[in-house]
Amino acid sequence: MDLYICEKPSQAKDLAASLGVSQRADGYFHNGNGKSVTWAFGHLLEQYMPDDYDPALKAWNTETLPIVPSPWKMGVKKSGAKQYKIIKGLLSKASTVYISTDYDREGEAIARELMEYCRFKGEVRRVCLTSLDPESISRALHNIKMGHETEALYDAQIARARADWLVGMNLSRLYTVLGRQTGFDQTLHIGRVITPTVALVAKRDNEIANFIPSPFYELMVKVRVQKGEFTAKWVCPEQAADEEGRCINKPFAEQVAHAVQGHSAVVSRAETKPGKESAPLPFDLTSLQQYASRRWGYTAQEVLDAAQSLYETHKATTYPRTDSRYLPESQRNDAPAILQSMSLTDPTFAGLCAGANPKAKARVFNDKKVTAHHAIIPTLASFDISKL
Repeated sequence: MDLYICEKPSQAKDLAASLGVSQRADGYFHNGNGKSVTWAFGHLLEQYMPDDYDPALKAWNTETLPIVPSPWKMGVKKSGAKQYKIIKGLLSKASTVYISTDYDREGEAIARELMEYCRFKGEVRRVCLTSLDPESISRALHNIKMGHETEALYDAQIARARADWLVGMNLSRLYTVLGRQTGFDQTLHIGRVITPTVALVAKRDNEIANFIPSPFYELMVKVRVQKGEFTAKWVCPEQAADEEGRCINKPFAEQVAHAVQGHSAVVSRAETKPGKESAPLPFDLTSLQQYASRRWGYTAQEVLDAAQSLYETHKATTYPRTDSRYLPESQRNDAPAILQSMSLTDPTFAGLCAGANPKAKARVFNDKKVTAHHAIIPTLASFDISKL
């Protein structure tokens, strides 16, 4: 049996539709002829806690530190026990597993940790899904990799997860115990990522709170020339400037302003340089949130909810939870069809789409810069815009 393991139900539903696997069973789809598509709910397994290794480690004290598991162990999450049993049963019948989770280290681990835990010994292949529109799924199904080609992603996730565990479990216990010795009776959560990030924010907050305003003075002069005017900025001499080159001597600045008032100026040098501005890259989730916040005042959550609805409900745009602003080279040929679907969806786009050159050279197509998912773009499907 060929078994496709997805990361979540919606992903499995889209993949099953592309595979023509339409019969629904408890926890999976199948075609009745040796092909099944199942799903996890993110990670169905979780790492052991310290007291799972040794009940004596339930008490927090410095004498038991550092805690370094050997061997490392994992267990099934209570919330995912039912789906785990379904996947375990399917793995026992499978000869080939197609990892069809998100194409990144977390996605790789979601499938591989289940296969390892269930001691699957069959063949492994990788469906490299970067988006879940039918065209992207079809493209991924025609370019399946052998399992060994992506196994390093699993190794990377294991390294990250164990580093998080070692830092979190050991340092949280250490600082909490030391804090209690000084009368601070709260749990101090130390994390490999969150602790230095919070430290950066706290440092910046302290800088702002302790900021001492220091006045400086700028002199801007409008200079009229034959074909118009321009604004010139005075460069303050070093003896009257601070370390950033700003004038801090108000009388001196006023003296210079009075001296140049109404006098002629000489343009001693002028340079003209040709400039080139690249077209902006498509959005990833963060850049979309930033743009919508500046332009319309939307919160990050409002943008995510809208983008998720455009993706899941309306099939209008591709997967929104991406950190890439690039597209794979293989999607270059989709540009004319996407422009056509945009025109059909909203006729007011027709003029813009007709004037676009889909064959133009574009830096957006770069396989090396596409991560688990590519940039957010319109799909090939036209839809009823009045339902938005």
